[in-house]
Amino acid sequence: MSKLGDKIRSLRRGRGISQEVLAGSLGLSFQAVSKWENGDTMPDVAMIPAIASFFGVSTDELFDYNCMEIEREVEKIAHAAYRFRHSDPAKSEEILRDGLKSYPGNEVLLNNLLYTMTAPERADEMIPLCRALIESAREDAVRYDACRILAEVYSGQGEYAMVRETLAKIPEIYFTKLQMDALLLPGDEKLEPAVKQSGISLEHLLDMLDVLAEYYDARGEHEKARIKRTTARDVLHAFDTDFPETPGMIPVSIAYADRLAELEKALADA
Repeated sequence: MSKLGDKIRSLRRGRGISQEVLAGSLGLSFQAVSKWENGDTMPDVAMIPAIASFFGVSTDELFDYNCMEIEREVEKIAHAAYRFRHSDPAKSEEILRDGLKSYPGNEVLLNNLLYTMTAPERADEMIPLCRALIESAREDAVRYDACRILAEVYSGQGEYAMVRETLAKIPEIYFTKLQMDALLLPGDEKLEPAVKQSGISLEHLLDMLDVLAEYYDARGEHEKARIKRTTARDVLHAFDTDFPETPGMIPVSIAYADRLAELEKALADA
């Protein structure tokens, strides 16, 4: 019992997180974690996969659980939830919350869960979740995405000092690993990163065109705003005949149907 507690303590300290953060990610009280580490109690058997997932340990480390299998299952859950992210966020959230019952505290599922919530309506849920991921996430991509989302929530609340403080945690990088993988790796190795990066780039392009349109509208330069919205609409229409390279993924034109409808309405009202 004490060896297991010692290992949990070692892993936790190695990640630089508190008992409270670990307990919160697992849906427990910090007293439960304290008892594990002191050797007073053992984790419930049902919690062992969740602990393994949280720390990312191998089958030879402590929990005798196949972490590669966890990653595969989590990817399936995240993929299934993504299909409904835009069209039915409540359904997407339901899929992710069901997944979190099997893998509590999994940072990938929690990161995806943030995308099903909107601020300011659910800011009280989003802020502590973002903070927990910023403090405890192993993957930089998850940590920095949580920073971005948290900054967006603060911006919506007009708390610009917190926006600046949060954004300061994100490094300024002008290329991504996905981008370089797609550009430099050979053959089939470039497919997945190219698919992922193209989706991210599309999202970023649409966001920036929207920012520019709002900026010009605020300055009374409505013709410039109309041009930016027309460009965004035309970009989305360009994907009408595109196809998803990943099995099960829906076409971009369908995934962004609501956004396209908003653009068409804004242009009609201009």
